[in-house]
Amino acid sequence: MRDLSNPLKLIELLANGEFHSGEALASQFGMTRAGINKYIKLIKQWGLDIISVQGRGYQLAQPLDLLNISKIKQHFPSIKPLNLEVLPIIDSTNQYLLSKLDTLPSGYACVAEYQQAGRGRRGRQWFSPFGSNLYFSLYWRLEQGPAAAMGLSLAVGIAVAKVLRQLSGQQIKVKWPNDLYLNDKKLAGILVEIAGKTGDVAHVVIGMGINLAMHNPDHQIVNQAWENLGHIDRNLLVATLLQQLREAMICFEQQGLSAFIEQWQPLDNFNNRAVKLLIGDKVIHGIAKGINQQGALLLEQNGQITPYIGGEISLRADD
Repeated sequence: MRDLSNPLKLIELLANGEFHSGEALASQFGMTRAGINKYIKLIKQWGLDIISVQGRGYQLAQPLDLLNISKIKQHFPSIKPLNLEVLPIIDSTNQYLLSKLDTLPSGYACVAEYQQAGRGRRGRQWFSPFGSNLYFSLYWRLEQGPAAAMGLSLAVGIAVAKVLRQLSGQQIKVKWPNDLYLNDKKLAGILVEIAGKTGDVAHVVIGMGINLAMHNPDHQIVNQAWENLGHIDRNLLVATLLQQLREAMICFEQQGLSAFIEQWQPLDNFNNRAVKLLIGDKVIHGIAKGINQQGALLLEQNGQITPYIGGEISLRADD
């Protein structure tokens, strides 16, 4: 893999949001201004918005709150070992953990500034610009096997929504089966991937992408209404997510989805609203009535309630 240490060092210098002259940067890096300009072009490709003004130099459009393992540890000094990696650039945080399952302790996590090949459900691409959002994955070993993971994405959604509400003071909602909403727009997505056969241990990787300060996303990738959480201490967010998700997973391991059912309804973005389910080419209209003990969506049609569950169902408002 090519050496990216200099472009990453350049981002650290620009992170304060102030102007840095090309001449001064060239001197610091021991290279020509043309070399600095080459790095600027590269980090722009990573999704950073950089202003260039003749006579003043380069400036990030917005200062960056970079992830820092020491700052994360400061929020929870009692957690030892932290079992967390901070990665500047990765193909996918989920894939990174999936490739290391044999060596990881349960509860191990990683977080990245930029994903080159981030993905959502059904293999869809996940827009992952550098430093704008949060890309986080957690590994968990479920001794009861893959069947015990039923409804896990709902429990995770509840846990993450509670963290985001606590830290932002905003009315974050959950959307069945794996999204978080703010102001009726998508704020975050959750991807749960499971490796293991029936009867064996389930190796679970829980990934999430949370919009914090995204701007001008690629509309071919982000094709629905979206929302940012806004300014928040990203290092505190990582520390809090890590602690709350580990606690939620212990609870889920012991009690399953039943421990979370009552928390779903007050957080449900579509509770008692007209919705449509997209199942392949089929569209089913009804009123959302929460979830059952198995994590199925309950849909009311003509006074009758039918449960729907499966990986190929999408839920939308029917306005």
